Amino acid sequence: MKILNYLFQHKWHWVLISVTLMVLVIKVFVCSTDQPNDSDTNYKDAFKSHCKVFSIEIPNELSFAGEKVPLENFDVRENLERELLINTYWQSNTILMIKRANRWFPAISAILKEQGVPDDFKYLALAESGLTHATSSAGACGYWQFMKETASRYGLEINEEVDERYNLEKASLAACKYLKNAYSVCNSWTNAAASYNMGEAGMKKQIEFQGCTNYYELFLNHETSRYLFRILSLKLILEKPSDYGFYLRNKDVYQTIPTYKVMVDSSISNLADFAKINKASYKNLKQFNPWLRDRKLTNKNKKQYIITFPQNQYLLYLNLLSRIKDPNSLVNDTATLIN
Repeated sequence: MKILNYLFQHKWHWVLISVTLMVLVIKVFVCSTDQPNDSDTNYKDAFKSHCKVFSIEIPNELSFAGEKVPLENFDVRENLERELLINTYWQSNTILMIKRANRWFPAISAILKEQGVPDDFKYLALAESGLTHATSSAGACGYWQFMKETASRYGLEINEEVDERYNLEKASLAACKYLKNAYSVCNSWTNAAASYNMGEAGMKKQIEFQGCTNYYELFLNHETSRYLFRILSLKLILEKPSDYGFYLRNKDVYQTIPTYKVMVDSSISNLADFAKINKASYKNLKQFNPWLRDRKLTNKNKKQYIITFPQNQYLLYLNLLSRIKDPNSLVNDTATLIN
């Protein structure tokens, strides 16, 4: 009886609760019909709040190979800005270039220094190939993107079994020979770099026709007009990545793989077997010697070739990373990444 009296006395509580629940259900249902509009509004507000794209700050001073870039000229500034915008906001490609540069720039810089070519030309190789074993639609190959005729002229061997355009050391030496010759013809390192895209003869012809030796004042074809600015934009970004929004740590970039070299002066009938003899896989051999283009090496003239192998094919990459000094420091920046 007490329970019934309690329920009777408090029945209005239950009614109130039921009505409240019904109101909530109706409100949710009614509001759901307006959800697309609310959602669109929220989406637009969120987009405006969180999606921010900035223009690029142009430096006050810039040089290439010790030669001043005339940033006081409006077209020079605008051409540089174009390439900076492209390379800054093509983030995936630029991140990969920063990663690869850590592995390959030391070797390239050492050859440039030894050959008396300014270090800035490492950015030319980066602009040409992205530091990959690229092959262009025109047939240019390797890190330095040599055409076959030019490569042969500067001492690179090219046949069905060997293509030294894919040999980093030999191709870099050939590039140095080209650039030094172009410098003597075109009277500046900047013009020498432009000639790498246009050709020595073409660059010399334009200099003579226009009576002007300054690359930045020459009227050139579209590709060559952009060429130096692409190189300069990569130089700016890789010298201080964080200025352009790239925060790669030392442990994020690609490390140099320890290797050893084997000299051969005879034919190799089966490169896969040769790799096994050197305790490596055929894949290892091809990865570290992309200039070997066939499954064999016919060496009738007993020429000396240097074949490179990783020191330990079972060496885990994590072991390399563990040896990095200050792994959380930013690449080419003095700042430390804030967690």
